[in-house]
Amino acid sequence: MGQAQREAHMDVSNTVDVSDPTAVARAVVSILEKRYAGFDFSRVDQLVMDFSRLYAGTFPGFRACDIKYHDTQHVLDVTLAMARLLDGHDNKHRGEEHLGPELALAGIAAALFHDSGYIRRTRDTRHKNGAAYTRVHISRGARFMSEYLPSVGMADLVGICTRIIHFTGYEVDPRDIEVSDSNEGRLGALLGTADLIAQMADVNYLEKCHDYLYQEFVEGGMAGEHGFCTNTGTIYRSPQHLLESTPGFMEAAINRRLDGYFASVHYFAADHFDGQHLYMDAIQDNYSRLQAVLSGGGGMRFA
Repeated sequence: MGQAQREAHMDVSNTVDVSDPTAVARAVVSILEKRYAGFDFSRVDQLVMDFSRLYAGTFPGFRACDIKYHDTQHVLDVTLAMARLLDGHDNKHRGEEHLGPELALAGIAAALFHDSGYIRRTRDTRHKNGAAYTRVHISRGARFMSEYLPSVGMADLVGICTRIIHFTGYEVDPRDIEVSDSNEGRLGALLGTADLIAQMADVNYLEKCHDYLYQEFVEGGMAGEHGFCTNTGTIYRSPQHLLESTPGFMEAAINRRLDGYFASVHYFAADHFDGQHLYMDAIQDNYSRLQAVLSGGGGMRFA
């Protein structure tokens, strides 16, 4: 299915509205219940409900999500991708390498709250939005989960979630992340992979980078005239400069992280879709469209 045929709020299969927490929860639970028959995944509904409250600004002690790139839709898209990767992985693995339902539940919880570090507390008057926490949002997210999960009877997930969340960020080299065993490390690789493939496969990825991600980087000190630090070493001077740097980012994300640190676990998404790698197909579409735009032949102009 071509990118042009997909609405902005739809996932890569064009079957799930990733702006709708209820729709994503239904899809995730359906995938997990089919893969792990007999396991009670009712806790997913609690997690999704509290995620929705947190991002809507009705969770006690926190403001609503006030950034537009790492928003509700992004997190739900990542969570759906995580469920599909888990399904594909455990369809292929048995015995000791089988992750199982308990780790799967932890992976979904970590996916739902992997960007919670962008959400400001109500007492936070120092920053005007959550993007100011860009460089430290992973550690803040881990702290949120360590407080939240025990409050809803899920203290058993804290250790795993607060470790594997680091696979979604750049604060710690993936090779240096401490995990309890190889399966937890694989779970972290699946999470880091879900985060990357969901955003790069977004049908509006280019527009979101130009219009929203650049502004988050400005607030986080990674772009603009006052920028001083980035994960890549590049201070983005303008939205156009960020776009011009995006092909290199995508190449590094695929070669260094997806196929390198994360050991190509993205292929389990294709196993979920019976051989069709819809995420990588969409990523390639976005990469080609970006190259066309940058060369002046893409038929798309940014303000």
